[in-house]
Amino acid sequence: MLAASATAHFGPVPITLVGAPVPPVPGLLDGPDPIVVDQEAAIVLGKALFWDSNVGSDGVACATCHFHAGADFRTRNQIAPEGKNTLVHSPIFENDPNGVPRGPNATLSLAHFPFFRTADPLDPLSVYAPTYVSNDVVGSGGSFGGVFGSVAASGPNDDCVRAADGIFQVGGTGVRRVEPRNAPTIVNAVFNYRNLWDGAANNLFNGSSPWGERDPDAGVWVQTGPGSVVKQRLALINSSLASQALSPPRSDVEMACGGRTFADLGRKLANRAPLSNQQVRWDDGVLGPRANSSPGQLANGLATTYASLVTEAFAPRYWAWPTAGPFGAPTAGDTTPYSQLEANFAMFFALAIQLYESTLVSDDSPFDRSPVDAEGIPTALSPLAQEGFTAFRVGHCALCHIGPLLTPAAVATNAEMVHSNPLAFGNQTFVISTTPNVVTRFSVVGGARLVDTGFSNNGLVPEDADPGLGGVDPFGHPLSFGEQLLQRLTGNLAAVVDPPVHEVRPCDFDLDLARDTATPHPVFFTQAQGVLPQSQPTTGCFSSTGAFVPTPAAAAAELASPSNTKMKSAALGSFKIPSLRNVELTGPYMHNGSMATLEQVLEFYTRGGNYEPSAKQFGTVFPQVELRFVPGQREAIIAFLKSLTDDRVRYERAPFDHPELRVPNGQVGDATNVAGGHPLDPALAQDDWLVVPAVGAGGRPYPLPTFEEHVAPEPGLSTLLVVGVGGLAWRARRARPGISVRA
Repeated sequence: MLAASATAHFGPVPITLVGAPVPPVPGLLDGPDPIVVDQEAAIVLGKALFWDSNVGSDGVACATCHFHAGADFRTRNQIAPEGKNTLVHSPIFENDPNGVPRGPNATLSLAHFPFFRTADPLDPLSVYAPTYVSNDVVGSGGSFGGVFGSVAASGPNDDCVRAADGIFQVGGTGVRRVEPRNAPTIVNAVFNYRNLWDGAANNLFNGSSPWGERDPDAGVWVQTGPGSVVKQRLALINSSLASQALSPPRSDVEMACGGRTFADLGRKLANRAPLSNQQVRWDDGVLGPRANSSPGQLANGLATTYASLVTEAFAPRYWAWPTAGPFGAPTAGDTTPYSQLEANFAMFFALAIQLYESTLVSDDSPFDRSPVDAEGIPTALSPLAQEGFTAFRVGHCALCHIGPLLTPAAVATNAEMVHSNPLAFGNQTFVISTTPNVVTRFSVVGGARLVDTGFSNNGLVPEDADPGLGGVDPFGHPLSFGEQLLQRLTGNLAAVVDPPVHEVRPCDFDLDLARDTATPHPVFFTQAQGVLPQSQPTTGCFSSTGAFVPTPAAAAAELASPSNTKMKSAALGSFKIPSLRNVELTGPYMHNGSMATLEQVLEFYTRGGNYEPSAKQFGTVFPQVELRFVPGQREAIIAFLKSLTDDRVRYERAPFDHPELRVPNGQVGDATNVAGGHPLDPALAQDDWLVVPAVGAGGRPYPLPTFEEHVAPEPGLSTLLVVGVGGLAWRARRARPGISVRA
């Protein structure tokens, strides 16, 4: 590896997020007939819905998994055995590194991390003889599950048939289930082309499910005339946050009893006051003007109803139908037919939350505020952070963590900003293709493969541990755009279920797929197999030689060949590349939550990962000689990463302020014994609640702790909520033996 002084100009230059465009959603707020007619009311609706524990079937809000810098840093009952390993049908919890059984309701400590250990965490050869490996995942405690019956007329909990779960139980007493992936932050998530680790939250919002054009039954009920209401398809682009919002409230792992619909949720919430059981500060940056609180006098809820906010925010054609229509009805409880408002509640819920989450942009970190010199180096950062800025580039980190969000998952924003900030995406030495393409092509361990833009396999876990982007949707379609493009190239257009796949320009791949040359080549198609000009325009191509595709016959023959080297995808085991903004506060890290500290993350990348799966991008994840042997290099990169923390996030200042939230923080007891007799069902364990206090626009007096500060590093060190001016805040302290320090 070349010395840092010789490669200081290598690769992309991280840039500020200030002024970066949020991808537009045509037809949502603009045009002759917008869906949302009052944006302010829609944001109020979205923030209330996001934080309201009445949304869940048993007291869980969307914010339950995203209350700490947009992420989740709880430490009790946060482990899911085996994650999403499709080969495991009877998941078993692993022992901790000391051989102690680690099961449901266990409390994580710093000593439990990382989940992959070697004798020398920096040595690339040490991965062949690991000293400890756990297949568990640190996820988020959610719902007790159960079978939905009906919504409650009052109170937070739905009428469900509940029982102890076969896996998440202690001595036969049920505890809350745990989502088998780590919760990513929602801060800046509006820039992601797709959301969720596996991209399942579609960029195109269809109005009623997460699946975009994949769902044949999706749609919303629209009043088209005085006597006509019909179900119509909806297709809003750049709306993956809306798509994502519809998954947790129907999941019997995350928030609901199985079988509950959004129409049921609409019936539950419509006539309720938002946040009726939670304090809302009078100075909340969004909710304050409608809060029941007054200065110095905290009260619960807003002085309105959810139905009123819906009718204020959304065009009447979606809710004003005056009588029962073809909207269906509940099968139990109150069997009155659904109203149009109830039938369309999925759309109101999703778009309102998207509009609220679109305000959660953190672009005021020290890095963003720093002036830069002629080479793009931020001059107001500490000398150590400036050194880390250069080491970040030299170590190839900026090849994956690219652009103002430090992720290629921000497809639309990066494609627009490359024109005004070309150095942010490469230079004369090395350039990353940055276009609206949702698929590119790279060389990986297994050869040249199609790669979904913004996703990568970094060798964290074996390929069979979690398919990630290599999984399928409920209709049997691949989540991966690259997998679909392989079929399109063979002429199988019916296999393309996401419209952007048709728009992929081969000439914008980082590595050509086909060239109009005569000589056969092992990496790309040539005239020897058969090539055609690409069907899309070629203006502004990244690669002028790559504006070709194989003939359908050549593509089909290569795909079917046992010696196929050209028609392959790198989807299996790939996950969305996360933004690094506020990363100091969003631990634990990786899609499986297997690392507690940034130091452990840097050790992982220094040794070049844990495994060598065929889809691993070896050009970005490889043993880092300088990070291993040059003193201070890893510390410098961490100093740079910490410069990406926005103090508005750290102190929960607007727009990151919020209402009060009671979070289930595991069950009363421990991993060996829990207290039964939950009010929902005697077979369930009692919840141990953590109270996250309401915070106004001015923020909190103490900073949010990091996960490393919060997770107990040794017995007796806990976190405590302490009273301060303006509210409550986290502080670490030494607890007396036998004393449980809880909110």
